[in-house]
Amino acid sequence: MAFNPTARQLTAIKAAVFALALVPVAKMAYLTISGQLVEPLEHITRGTGDWVLYFLCLTLAVTPLRRFTGWNWLVKLRREIGLFAFFYAFLHFMTFLWFDHFFDIAELWKDVVKRPFITVGFIAFVLLIPLAVTSTNGMIRRLGGKRWQWLHRLIYLIAPLGILHFWWMKAGKNDFQEPIIFGAIVALLLGLRIHWKLAKPAPRAPLATDARRGV
Repeated sequence: MAFNPTARQLTAIKAAVFALALVPVAKMAYLTISGQLVEPLEHITRGTGDWVLYFLCLTLAVTPLRRFTGWNWLVKLRREIGLFAFFYAFLHFMTFLWFDHFFDIAELWKDVVKRPFITVGFIAFVLLIPLAVTSTNGMIRRLGGKRWQWLHRLIYLIAPLGILHFWWMKAGKNDFQEPIIFGAIVALLLGLRIHWKLAKPAPRAPLATDARRGV
C-alpha cells in the first residue's frame, strides 16, 4: 500500500531525518569532551569517514527504494541526505587539516600528492563541494534542470572514490571486510541504475505509412 504523507507529515519526517543525522557527531563530541576515548582523533577520523559512506549509500538508495515501494516522496529527502554526506565529509577533512597538519596547507598538499589513499579521498571531497553548493532551489533554476542533473551525477563517481579511499586506508591493516561490504552495496545500487537504463524500451521508429502521413 502506497504511503503518501501530507505536507505536515513530510516536514516532520525531514525534521526527524535531520535530528537523527546529527546523532553521530553529537555522540562523537560527547565521548571526546567527557574523556571516554583512548584515541579521540582516530575515533573522530574513522567515525566521520564512515558516516560519509553511510550517507552516500543512503543517497544512492533513494531511487531504488522509490521504484520498489512506489513512495515517490522519498525523492524529497535525497537533497537533505546528500547534504549530510557533505557535512560529514567536511568534518572528516577538517579533522585531517586541523589535527594532522595544524592548518599547514603546504604540508597537507604534500600528503595529498604523496599518499594515494589521501589523493583519492581529497578528490572525492572536492567533487562533493559543487554538489553541496548547487543544492538550493535557486541554483537548480539557475543551472537548468538538465545541467543540474548532469552535475549531480558526480555522485556516481564520488561513491566509488570514497570506497577506494576506505579500501586503501584499510590495506595497511589488512582489514578489507568493511570496504568490501560498502563496495558491494554501492555496486548493487549503481548496477540497478545501469540495468534500468539499459532496460528502457527504445523509441519506436516511425513506420513508412506514418512518415507519409506526417505523424
